[in-house]
Amino acid sequence: MDLKGRIVVVTGAASGIGKAMAERFSRAGARKVVCADINGEGAVAVAASIGGRPARLDVSREAEIVELIARVEAEEGPIDLFCSNAGIGIGGGADAPDEGWNRIWRINVMAHVWAARALVPLMAARGGGYLLNTASAAGLLSQIGSAPYAVTKHAAVGLAEWLALTHGDQGIKVSVLCPQAVRTAMTAGNPDGVASIDGMMEPEAVAEICLQAIAEERFLVLPHPEVLDYMRRKTDDYERWIGGMRKLNRRFRG
Repeated sequence: MDLKGRIVVVTGAASGIGKAMAERFSRAGARKVVCADINGEGAVAVAASIGGRPARLDVSREAEIVELIARVEAEEGPIDLFCSNAGIGIGGGADAPDEGWNRIWRINVMAHVWAARALVPLMAARGGGYLLNTASAAGLLSQIGSAPYAVTKHAAVGLAEWLALTHGDQGIKVSVLCPQAVRTAMTAGNPDGVASIDGMMEPEAVAEICLQAIAEERFLVLPHPEVLDYMRRKTDDYERWIGGMRKLNRRFRG
Protein backbone atom coordinates (compact mmCIF):
# COMPACT_ATOMS: atom_id res chain seq x y z
CA MET A 1 0.00 0.00 0.00
CA ASP A 2 1.14 3.49 -0.87
CA LEU A 3 0.29 5.79 2.03
CA LYS A 4 -0.07 8.93 -0.08
CA GLY A 5 -3.53 10.37 0.48
CA ARG A 6 -4.45 7.69 3.03
CA ILE A 7 -6.16 7.94 6.39
CA VAL A 8 -4.11 6.26 9.10
CA VAL A 9 -4.78 5.56 12.77
CA VAL A 10 -1.90 4.79 15.15
CA THR A 11 -2.50 3.73 18.75
CA GLY A 12 0.19 4.31 21.32
CA ALA A 13 1.18 7.33 19.25
CA ALA A 14 2.35 9.62 22.05
CA SER A 15 5.79 8.05 22.29
CA GLY A 16 8.10 5.28 21.15
CA ILE A 17 7.31 3.23 18.06
CA GLY A 18 3.83 4.74 17.73
CA LYS A 19 5.14 8.29 17.67
CA ALA A 20 7.81 7.34 15.12
CA MET A 21 5.18 5.64 12.95
CA ALA A 22 2.89 8.67 13.03
CA GLU A 23 5.72 10.98 12.06
CA ARG A 24 7.04 8.72 9.29
CA PHE A 25 3.64 7.96 7.81
CA SER A 26 2.84 11.67 7.75
CA ARG A 27 6.07 12.36 5.86
CA ALA A 28 5.14 9.56 3.46
CA GLY A 29 2.11 11.60 2.41
CA ALA A 30 -0.76 10.25 4.49
CA ARG A 31 -3.71 12.64 4.22
CA LYS A 32 -4.48 12.39 7.91
CA VAL A 33 -2.74 10.55 10.73
CA VAL A 34 -4.88 10.05 13.82
CA CYS A 35 -2.59 9.94 16.86
CA ALA A 36 -4.33 7.98 19.60
CA ASP A 37 -2.98 7.35 23.08
CA ILE A 38 -4.10 7.05 26.68
CA ASN A 39 -1.71 9.97 27.21
CA GLY A 40 -4.00 12.59 25.74
CA GLU A 41 -1.53 15.47 26.07
CA GLY A 42 1.15 13.42 24.34
CA ALA A 43 -1.24 12.57 21.52
CA VAL A 44 -2.04 16.27 21.09
CA ALA A 45 1.65 17.18 20.94
CA VAL A 46 2.51 14.57 18.31
CA ALA A 47 -0.56 15.38 16.22
CA ALA A 48 0.23 19.10 16.34
CA SER A 49 3.77 18.47 15.13
CA ILE A 50 2.62 16.59 12.01
CA GLY A 51 -0.72 18.21 11.25
CA GLY A 52 -2.54 15.12 12.43
CA ARG A 53 -5.58 14.53 14.59
CA PRO A 54 -5.23 13.70 18.30
CA ALA A 55 -7.41 11.31 20.23
CA ARG A 56 -7.28 10.14 23.81
CA LEU A 57 -7.81 6.37 23.74
CA ASP A 58 -7.69 3.62 26.34
CA VAL A 59 -7.24 0.50 24.21
CA SER A 60 -8.18 -1.73 27.14
CA ARG A 61 -11.79 -0.63 26.58
CA GLU A 62 -13.54 -1.94 23.48
CA ALA A 63 -16.14 0.83 23.52
CA GLU A 64 -13.44 3.48 23.15
CA ILE A 65 -11.87 1.71 20.16
CA VAL A 66 -15.27 1.32 18.50
CA GLU A 67 -16.11 4.96 19.15
CA LEU A 68 -12.80 6.20 17.75
CA ILE A 69 -13.16 4.15 14.57
CA ALA A 70 -16.74 5.36 14.04
CA ARG A 71 -15.73 8.99 14.65
CA VAL A 72 -12.78 8.89 12.26
CA GLU A 73 -14.80 7.14 9.56
CA ALA A 74 -17.59 9.71 9.87
CA GLU A 75 -15.43 12.84 10.09
CA GLU A 76 -12.28 12.01 8.11
CA GLY A 77 -13.28 9.19 5.80
CA PRO A 78 -12.59 5.46 5.49
CA ILE A 79 -9.62 4.26 7.53
CA ASP A 80 -7.05 2.81 5.13
CA LEU A 81 -4.46 1.70 7.69
CA PHE A 82 -5.02 0.94 11.37
CA CYS A 83 -1.87 0.43 13.42
CA SER A 84 -2.78 -1.38 16.62
CA ASN A 85 0.47 -0.54 18.32
CA ALA A 86 -0.22 0.22 21.99
CA GLY A 87 1.16 -2.37 24.38
CA ILE A 88 2.51 -2.94 27.87
CA GLY A 89 4.91 -5.28 29.60
CA ILE A 90 4.90 -6.74 33.09
CA GLY A 91 7.19 -9.21 34.81
CA GLY A 92 6.48 -12.47 36.53
CA GLY A 93 5.51 -16.01 35.72
CA ALA A 94 2.32 -17.99 36.11
CA ASP A 95 2.23 -16.61 39.65
CA ALA A 96 1.72 -13.03 38.44
CA PRO A 97 -1.53 -11.62 39.87
CA ASP A 98 -4.71 -12.05 37.87
CA GLU A 99 -5.09 -8.27 37.76
CA GLY A 100 -1.83 -8.02 35.82
CA TRP A 101 -2.68 -10.93 33.54
CA ASN A 102 -6.09 -9.43 32.75
CA ARG A 103 -4.73 -5.97 32.04
CA ILE A 104 -1.93 -7.11 29.74
CA TRP A 105 -4.32 -9.48 27.95
CA ARG A 106 -6.78 -6.70 27.22
CA ILE A 107 -4.08 -4.31 25.96
CA ASN A 108 -1.72 -6.68 24.12
CA VAL A 109 -4.34 -9.00 22.62
CA MET A 110 -7.94 -7.89 22.92
CA ALA A 111 -7.21 -4.39 21.62
CA HIS A 112 -6.17 -6.06 18.34
CA VAL A 113 -9.31 -8.22 18.42
CA TRP A 114 -11.59 -5.26 19.04
CA ALA A 115 -10.02 -3.17 16.27
CA ALA A 116 -10.40 -6.05 13.81
CA ARG A 117 -13.96 -6.71 14.97
CA ALA A 118 -14.92 -3.14 14.15
CA LEU A 119 -12.85 -2.63 11.01
CA VAL A 120 -12.85 -5.92 9.09
CA PRO A 121 -16.53 -5.68 8.06
CA LEU A 122 -16.04 -2.07 6.94
CA MET A 123 -12.86 -2.84 5.02
CA ALA A 124 -14.33 -5.98 3.43
CA ALA A 125 -17.41 -4.05 2.29
CA ARG A 126 -15.27 -1.50 0.47
CA GLY A 127 -12.85 -4.02 -0.98
CA GLY A 128 -9.82 -3.68 1.22
CA GLY A 129 -7.80 -2.06 3.95
CA TYR A 130 -4.70 -2.63 6.05
CA LEU A 131 -4.10 -3.76 9.63
CA LEU A 132 -0.63 -3.41 11.17
CA ASN A 133 -0.46 -5.09 14.58
CA THR A 134 2.53 -4.59 16.84
CA ALA A 135 3.57 -7.80 18.60
CA SER A 136 7.18 -8.63 19.47
CA ALA A 137 9.95 -11.10 18.79
CA ALA A 138 8.73 -12.53 22.11
CA GLY A 139 5.64 -13.65 20.21
CA LEU A 140 7.79 -15.80 17.94
CA LEU A 141 10.37 -16.88 20.52
CA SER A 142 9.72 -16.09 24.20
CA GLN A 143 10.51 -13.54 26.89
CA ILE A 144 12.75 -14.43 29.79
CA GLY A 145 11.34 -13.06 33.01
CA SER A 146 7.79 -12.44 31.81
CA ALA A 147 5.25 -15.13 31.13
CA PRO A 148 2.43 -12.57 30.63
CA TYR A 149 4.41 -10.73 27.97
CA ALA A 150 5.48 -13.90 26.15
CA VAL A 151 1.98 -15.37 26.19
CA THR A 152 0.15 -12.25 25.06
CA LYS A 153 2.63 -11.54 22.28
CA HIS A 154 2.29 -15.15 21.03
CA ALA A 155 -1.46 -14.58 20.98
CA ALA A 156 -1.06 -11.33 19.06
CA VAL A 157 0.99 -13.09 16.39
CA GLY A 158 -1.57 -15.90 16.21
CA LEU A 159 -4.41 -13.43 15.73
CA ALA A 160 -2.54 -11.59 12.96
CA GLU A 161 -1.89 -14.89 11.16
CA TRP A 162 -5.55 -15.81 11.39
CA LEU A 163 -6.71 -12.44 10.09
CA ALA A 164 -4.29 -12.62 7.17
CA LEU A 165 -5.28 -16.09 6.03
CA THR A 166 -9.00 -15.57 6.63
CA HIS A 167 -9.54 -12.10 5.17
CA GLY A 168 -6.78 -11.82 2.57
CA ASP A 169 -9.18 -12.76 -0.23
CA GLN A 170 -11.34 -9.81 0.79
CA GLY A 171 -8.49 -7.43 0.05
CA ILE A 172 -7.52 -6.92 3.69
CA LYS A 173 -3.77 -6.83 4.17
CA VAL A 174 -2.19 -7.66 7.52
CA SER A 175 1.31 -7.09 8.87
CA VAL A 176 2.63 -8.08 12.28
CA LEU A 177 5.58 -6.17 13.72
CA CYS A 178 7.95 -8.31 15.82
CA PRO A 179 10.99 -6.33 16.97
CA GLN A 180 13.43 -7.18 19.71
CA ALA A 181 14.61 -4.32 21.93
CA VAL A 182 13.59 -0.82 20.84
CA ARG A 183 14.51 2.35 22.72
CA THR A 184 11.13 3.17 24.27
CA ALA A 185 9.68 3.77 27.72
CA MET A 186 9.26 0.00 28.06
CA THR A 187 13.02 -0.58 27.82
CA ALA A 188 14.17 2.67 29.47
CA GLY A 189 14.95 1.05 32.79
CA ASN A 190 16.96 -1.74 31.23
CA PRO A 191 18.98 -0.35 28.32
CA ASP A 192 21.08 -3.49 28.00
CA GLY A 193 18.27 -5.91 28.79
CA VAL A 194 17.72 -9.52 27.79
CA ALA A 195 15.98 -8.67 24.55
CA SER A 196 18.77 -6.38 23.41
CA ILE A 197 21.38 -9.06 22.74
CA ASP A 198 21.29 -8.04 19.09
CA GLY A 199 21.33 -4.32 19.84
CA MET A 200 18.85 -1.67 20.88
CA MET A 201 17.07 -0.18 17.86
CA GLU A 202 15.74 3.35 17.61
CA PRO A 203 11.97 3.79 17.05
CA GLU A 204 12.59 5.82 13.90
CA ALA A 205 14.43 2.89 12.31
CA VAL A 206 11.54 0.58 13.19
CA ALA A 207 9.04 2.99 11.63
CA GLU A 208 11.09 3.12 8.42
CA ILE A 209 11.07 -0.67 8.22
CA CYS A 210 7.30 -0.68 8.81
CA LEU A 211 6.81 1.76 5.96
CA GLN A 212 8.78 -0.52 3.64
CA ALA A 213 6.79 -3.57 4.78
CA ILE A 214 3.49 -1.79 4.15
CA ALA A 215 4.66 -0.77 0.67
CA GLU A 216 5.53 -4.42 -0.03
CA GLU A 217 2.41 -5.68 1.80
CA ARG A 218 4.64 -8.07 3.74
CA PHE A 219 3.13 -10.01 6.64
CA LEU A 220 6.09 -10.55 8.96
CA VAL A 221 8.02 -7.41 9.87
CA LEU A 222 11.35 -8.16 11.55
CA PRO A 223 13.42 -5.05 12.32
CA HIS A 224 16.02 -7.38 13.83
CA PRO A 225 16.69 -9.85 10.97
CA GLU A 226 18.44 -12.24 13.36
CA VAL A 227 15.02 -13.21 14.68
CA LEU A 228 14.38 -15.21 11.51
CA ASP A 229 17.44 -17.33 12.23
CA TYR A 230 16.27 -17.86 15.81
CA MET A 231 12.85 -18.97 14.53
CA ARG A 232 14.47 -21.47 12.19
CA ARG A 233 16.61 -22.88 14.99
CA LYS A 234 13.55 -23.17 17.19
CA THR A 235 11.50 -25.11 14.66
CA ASP A 236 14.45 -27.21 13.51
CA ASP A 237 15.18 -28.61 16.99
CA TYR A 238 12.72 -27.52 19.65
CA GLU A 239 14.44 -29.45 22.46
CA ARG A 240 17.79 -27.89 21.70
CA TRP A 241 16.23 -24.44 21.52
CA ILE A 242 14.58 -24.88 24.92
CA GLY A 243 17.94 -25.94 26.33
CA GLY A 244 19.62 -22.86 24.91
CA MET A 245 16.92 -20.60 26.33
CA ARG A 246 17.35 -22.21 29.75
CA LYS A 247 21.03 -21.34 29.62
CA LEU A 248 20.14 -17.76 28.67
CA ASN A 249 17.66 -17.65 31.52
CA ARG A 250 20.32 -18.75 34.00
CA ARG A 251 22.72 -16.17 32.61
CA PHE A 252 20.37 -13.25 33.12
CA ARG A 253 18.72 -14.38 36.35
CA GLY A 254 21.95 -15.29 38.13
